[in-house]
Amino acid sequence: MSQYWSNFVSDLDPYTPGEQPAINNLTKLNTNENPYPPSPAVMEAMRAAVNADLRLYPPPNADQLKQTVADYFRLTPTQVFVGNGSDEVLAHVFNGLFRQAQPILFPDISYSFYPVYCGLYAIEFEKVPLADDFSLDLDDYRRANGGIIFPNPNAPTGRLVGLAAIEELLKANRDSVVVVDEAYIDFAESGASAVSLIDQYDNLLVVQTLSKSRALAGLRIGYALGSAQLIEGLERIKNSFNSYPLGHVQLAAAVASFNDQEYFERMRQQVINSRDVLVEQLETLGFDVLPSAANFVFARHADHDGQLLTAALREKNIIIRHFNKPRIDQFLRISVGTAEQNQQLIEALTAIVNT
Repeated sequence: MSQYWSNFVSDLDPYTPGEQPAINNLTKLNTNENPYPPSPAVMEAMRAAVNADLRLYPPPNADQLKQTVADYFRLTPTQVFVGNGSDEVLAHVFNGLFRQAQPILFPDISYSFYPVYCGLYAIEFEKVPLADDFSLDLDDYRRANGGIIFPNPNAPTGRLVGLAAIEELLKANRDSVVVVDEAYIDFAESGASAVSLIDQYDNLLVVQTLSKSRALAGLRIGYALGSAQLIEGLERIKNSFNSYPLGHVQLAAAVASFNDQEYFERMRQQVINSRDVLVEQLETLGFDVLPSAANFVFARHADHDGQLLTAALREKNIIIRHFNKPRIDQFLRISVGTAEQNQQLIEALTAIVNT
């Protein structure tokens, strides 16, 4: 603790990101990164953007990117907000939309940044327990609230809520904002995104990212989609905080990524196929694997402690994510890797569980 900190700083409990260790020959399956590189078109666009224009500030409104995203989702640019990764977008959402008289609601097992934002912005919140099977029942959210947020698919469980259930919640909850955090939605079945409901419900905000399915985690590009009035609120926050959130290279890469649909679909399907194979292999080894619509799986073994399994894998230069928290301390969250990485994992787990 420093004497120079503001009073509230010492009470903050910051988010702990997944490890990024500099270890040779590491099989890294802990942070849900895409195992495949960005589109070649993205790489070309980035190289072209590294020019003398870097001396200039980027377009503050990211108009080309907003138009590209709007066209992709059949919306208008006034319904699109962009920022430095979905985490920054979410920070503006909490600050600009969730500072209300009533507490906001989110799942008890979910993205652990949500309570961090609440601490940062002094937002009251209530955690809504997941069901015994770790599914998210949106009927539990039909009560007074200052806003609702949940990931879909949920993290770290990977479970998906159907679009019909989301619409029923929106119908019953017209007086506060409902935010659907869709960081992993591209790994779910087609038509699972709540974006299709935006024009019917002006209190719906959908947040997505280019970090996962578009393999651009290293560039930090995220966006929100919603009614023009919600987006205007986020723009007011952004322009009071950082009016140039995305640089020239980020903007060029993002536009190129949305324009290379063939590559996106091919890589997305490759991850989905690898996930299905990985689930089958884990179940053969005796793991209980939750249904996943994401680029990771959440699994536990009845005969082996989760923390010990994590440590044993690390000794074999394979890192995954373990959460030492109630209800999920026996689970392993495993990012879907390449076929080779997944095979290394299965071979390592086979040796560990059969010892």
